[in-house]
Amino acid sequence: QVQFVESGGGLVQPGGSLRLSCAASGFTFRLYGMSWYRQAPGKERELVASITNFGRNTNYADSVAGRFTISRDNAKITVYLQMNSLKPEDTAVYYCMRTGGRTRWNDDWGQGTQVTVSS
Repeated sequence: QVQFVESGGGLVQPGGSLRLSCAASGFTFRLYGMSWYRQAPGKERELVASITNFGRNTNYADSVAGRFTISRDNAKITVYLQMNSLKPEDTAVYYCMRTGGRTRWNDDWGQGTQVTVSS
C-alpha cells in the first residue's frame, strides 16, 4: 500500500535550519507530484510546498517562500524539504504526500515529523 515515512525533524533555535526527508513507497514515485504539509497545534493542516514529478516546477505557501526549498530524488524515491531561517511560527508536525493524494486517491497520512522552533 501507499506509505510515507517522514524524518529529520527536531528542536532548533530561531534562524536555524533543518532538512526533512520523506521516503515513499507503494506507487511509481516518478509519475506523481509530491507535497509537504504541516499542522500546528490547534490549527488546520496546511500545504507548505509542492513539486512536480520531475522537479521542474515548485510552489510554496507565502509564509515559507524564500526560506524553504522542496526537492526530490526519483532514484531514491525521496522528497526533501530544506528549511532555513526558521521562525517559531514554523513549529508544527510536517507531513508529505502525493500532491492531491487525500482527495484523488485517499492516501493515508504518515506519522509526520515534529519541528519545534524555540530558543
